[in-house]
Amino acid sequence: MTNLHRGEVSAVLGGRRRTLVLTLGALAELESAFAATDLSALAERFGQGRFSASDLARIIGAGLRGAGEEVDDAAVLAMEIDGGLPALTRVAARLLHVTFCGDQGQATGAPEAHDPANP
Repeated sequence: MTNLHRGEVSAVLGGRRRTLVLTLGALAELESAFAATDLSALAERFGQGRFSASDLARIIGAGLRGAGEEVDDAAVLAMEIDGGLPALTRVAARLLHVTFCGDQGQATGAPEAHDPANP
């Protein structure tokens, strides 16, 4: 079971339910990948709401690795996602929201991650 207070998000990725969390190490990985000078710069970049496919793979991959999975971004790109790109974007947005804003509702408008297999 996921714990929003710890920044965890649950999603069905690659045919199975997985937990994602952006730990300090995962955030450092994203800072490096996006050449962000600090967490504020990283949050500002994500706050623009514009993501490429590789951005989504990096965010989802970092979240999976933060939760202890051994998966690289190429494997994330190859995963079948129920609900396709819109669902994957919602998962990434929810993960970023709980990481940077906590679990206090939807203050930034970040949508809940919808899992078609669990309505």
